[in-house]
Amino acid sequence: MRSWPQKTEKRARIEIIPMIDVMMFLLVFFVLISMNVLPALGLRIAPPTSAHPDQMVERTRMQVGIDPNGGVFLDGAAIELGQLTAKLKAANTGERPLAVIISGDAGANIQHLVGVLDALKAAGVASAQIVAKQQP
Repeated sequence: MRSWPQKTEKRARIEIIPMIDVMMFLLVFFVLISMNVLPALGLRIAPPTSAHPDQMVERTRMQVGIDPNGGVFLDGAAIELGQLTAKLKAANTGERPLAVIISGDAGANIQHLVGVLDALKAAGVASAQIVAKQQP
């Protein structure tokens, strides 16, 4: 009797190189498209000219907090009220004026706020804002 040779089954192979080629093509495509689309999102203007324009001044911003017990915080760190003036004077340079944002607890004593305002005045701070939330 005649026997036929057995066929060996070939296992399927996953070729990774064509997949890498497609991914690189997509990456290049999206990079090139984003380079051309992003500049179109901005508004290109030619501002008018002026004989005496004001220069924009970049300000140094610091936050002073007052808790209900009268504790004072400068940019989140606890500080004595007597040290506040010295810290603000050090931060108040001529090239970048200092803008201070005062945030306090609603239950804080008004005398603590006046003490902070006195420290700001002694440090030569020209701009201060008080944070409040809108009444319902």
